[in-house]
Amino acid sequence: MYIGVDLGGTNIAAGLVKPDGEIVLKKSIPTPPGHDVEGIIKAMADISLSLVEEAGVDKSEVKWVGIGTPGTVDNENGVIIYANNLDFRNTPAAAMFQKYWDIPVYLGNDANCAALGEAYAGAAKDCQTAILRTLGTGLGGGIILDKKLYAGFNGAGGELGHMTLVVDGVPCTCGRKGCWECYSSATALIRMTKEALDTDPNKESLLWKMVEQEGKVSGKTAYAAAAQGDALGQSVVDKFEHYLAMGIASIINIFQPEMLIIGGGVSKEGDRLLNSLNKRVFSEVYTRGVPQTQLKIATLGNDAGIVGAAMLGR
Repeated sequence: MYIGVDLGGTNIAAGLVKPDGEIVLKKSIPTPPGHDVEGIIKAMADISLSLVEEAGVDKSEVKWVGIGTPGTVDNENGVIIYANNLDFRNTPAAAMFQKYWDIPVYLGNDANCAALGEAYAGAAKDCQTAILRTLGTGLGGGIILDKKLYAGFNGAGGELGHMTLVVDGVPCTCGRKGCWECYSSATALIRMTKEALDTDPNKESLLWKMVEQEGKVSGKTAYAAAAQGDALGQSVVDKFEHYLAMGIASIINIFQPEMLIIGGGVSKEGDRLLNSLNKRVFSEVYTRGVPQTQLKIATLGNDAGIVGAAMLGR
């Protein structure tokens, strides 16, 4: 068995995982506040050891611990190179963890780990090559080639959300303009919804009524309005899905994965989203007359990071 740890800015989730990806036991604790690096490492060791104890498993049965963390990692040397929101800077995380439990420790980017989880136990478990795109605050995910994470020679690869979709387009938090993330994340969907509301100053649309009822614009607002036949809401959905499909088509043209998986909150639109993307994407891809990439919705939810981290040693 393995242990997978999904390190977040708010919570640390961890699970005892079987080789087939089944989670035997999982638990979550708050991430120590104040950018306390030593405290975070100790908390990850503590929750890992507590899982073994609570499951009644001998420590010798656990082959390794995998940690999925925000930022860039050097797995070969066990170092978290940079994770801004947790204040990791060239942190020897594996060696620090091993002070509490002398066991092999593997590191991976958290979004990449989610992709690995879907590849081993989720939507792409029967595929050798797959790409996950999670539509959240940003546009995360990972690339799986032959059941292995692809992260470039320096561990920083796979940032597909920061390929340019619109030259000189919307400013991105990364400092560039027109990144795919600016047009296909939940944050982008919220921005597009607000922009659409500005075109309806008389507040006559159902979209406006929903915003007034909810007191805010969320990633669900436009889809909810469109589902009830609101033209303004549908215009936002169409715009968002157009940009999402254009990015997906480019990824397929480059990698030709067996499967491209959509995760994150927007993926809860399910078949409605998939049906639209299938029409849009496959009218744009370069390939014809050969088997095509499957589009699917992610299935593991928040467990994907735990399972993927556990599989880092495979």
